[in-house]
Amino acid sequence: EVQLQASGGGLVQAGGSLRLSCATSGFTFDDYAIAWFRQAPGKEREGVSCIRPSDGITYYPDSVKGRFTISSDNAKNTVYLQMNNLKPEDTAVYYCAVGDRVVAATPLSMRPRGYDAWGQGTLVTVSS
Repeated sequence: EVQLQASGGGLVQAGGSLRLSCATSGFTFDDYAIAWFRQAPGKEREGVSCIRPSDGITYYPDSVKGRFTISSDNAKNTVYLQMNNLKPEDTAVYYCAVGDRVVAATPLSMRPRGYDAWGQGTLVTVSS
């Protein structure tokens, strides 16, 4: 069974930093792509980063480029999301998900469709 466990969320002031973790099991880690999504109340779920652990290729949308960094520890089957210079509009529940590695470096990796397994999410709250 594919398992994804997101953790590391919390309350932080604007301009601060947080590091999220996604511990995974139940699949071959370097055969897939792992992405981070977020969803705020009343908003659609949006992708914020993706990584292909096999070669480390990454993708970021413009909304977080330069502030967020995704990385993987392949020995631990874990993906991280380093979030710097956080803004109140970053407030959301953050989810990790596993999907097809072929689209990892393209905008298609930021679409929820195609990700079959999701973690439970971790709440990030950024105060002004």
